[in-house]
Amino acid sequence: MSIETSIGLETSQPYPYRRVELVEPDWRRFPGWADVTEDEWRSAQWQRSHCVKNVKQLRELLGDLVDERFYADLERDQAERATMSMLVPPQMMNTMVPTAPIGGSGSLTDALYADPVRVYMLPVFSDRRTDWPSHPHATRDSLHEHDMWVAEGLTHRYPTKVLAELLPTCPQYCGHCTRMDLVGNSTPQVDKLKFVGKPDTRLESMLDYLRTTPQVRDVVVSGGDVANMPIARLEAFLMALLEIENIRDIRLATKALMGLPQHWLQDDVKAGVERVAKVARARGVSLAIHTHVNHANSVTPLVAEAAKAMLEVGVRDVRNQGVILNGVNADPHALLDLCFTLLDGAQIMPYYFYMCDMIPFAEHWRISVADAQRLQHHIMGYLPGFATPRIVCDVPFVGKRWVHQLADYDQEKGISFWTKNYRTSIEAEDTDALKRMYQYYDPIHTLPVEGQSWWAHHADLDESALKAAEIAEASRRTAALQAY
Repeated sequence: MSIETSIGLETSQPYPYRRVELVEPDWRRFPGWADVTEDEWRSAQWQRSHCVKNVKQLRELLGDLVDERFYADLERDQAERATMSMLVPPQMMNTMVPTAPIGGSGSLTDALYADPVRVYMLPVFSDRRTDWPSHPHATRDSLHEHDMWVAEGLTHRYPTKVLAELLPTCPQYCGHCTRMDLVGNSTPQVDKLKFVGKPDTRLESMLDYLRTTPQVRDVVVSGGDVANMPIARLEAFLMALLEIENIRDIRLATKALMGLPQHWLQDDVKAGVERVAKVARARGVSLAIHTHVNHANSVTPLVAEAAKAMLEVGVRDVRNQGVILNGVNADPHALLDLCFTLLDGAQIMPYYFYMCDMIPFAEHWRISVADAQRLQHHIMGYLPGFATPRIVCDVPFVGKRWVHQLADYDQEKGISFWTKNYRTSIEAEDTDALKRMYQYYDPIHTLPVEGQSWWAHHADLDESALKAAEIAEASRRTAALQAY
């Protein structure tokens, strides 16, 4: 093939692949970090102590580079809409407007408003929808994980897998957090739940359940974020897990691999993970890290260094579980850019992209199932098959379902219907659990006029009447499916 033909083929593709070299943006471009040294920047302690926690600290960092209207917009959101308190590590803050020119007063404002990392880490009031800021079915614990606790913080939803929430804090708080009812500080909108048991008692209760439940083989160790647990305590818990014969997979969930890679580059952390990995290998257990990156701009040389460090000490895989978010990555090119940057630049495997869950005040981020199906279609064929992520809908009372697995779909009303092939921990005696249709709801603003009108009428019904109407529709569709 000639060079001319090759170039023609490349430019004729809907997505033009280009390998991009990772860059660590220069943090000194921000007035508040003008004198920060590289040694300070690489310090996990410095990063944690210089997180942006409120508007005052953001002003000190950005100064008059950003207009007053942005600060006012952010303050209003914190007071009236935010379900997560503000907590942004310098590492994450530095990937916002990474190449924007910094000139006179207010020069960064428009770029900051448009920045994809800012959109979900520092949401402002004007981002949110005013017609349907929350879906009528939005709930604090939208996946009903607490309903499925078999010990405090231990969710048993799938037959062979559990989620262990070790702690309720993270090094950074994402605006779209699915565990916004438990994780982080309370906000004016959300009085956060609190764990009742003492930490050691809770963790021992989790281990006791796993010791007596041999069908569980896979534990996602999460929170919060395991990076907020002292490495000695995390190591002790993981070593105890490894002593349980039925546990064959352990996955450490940490957004901090991207948001605070400095943590995973500390000598004591690497040594602790290496000891755990050595025991895991000897016992035939797979130890992996699952991180959460939503945009290619977040993948920097430090992130790649942290991922490499974890692989070198014996972690089997580092995988990414992102969330599809409007204004961030709900576009085939942005999604493919992210996947290739993860894969080529940091040896992080693209794994899942979740649809944003139905939590309060999240409608501006969410997309419809139909749009998610289109996204899945458009990213196929570019990445290696083993690195092509699945876009999944986490259906309440069901779990992760590939977006093409729905059983039925009313696109006018934006209600999709799903079935499942297993019982959760709350359905042992429910004979109809595997016959029932379960519902998921598209954002109302994405629906045709007829569908928006239907919701405008039905949203005024009391909750029981609305639920009764939807249960009747689900029952009708279940009967039709069974008859078919």
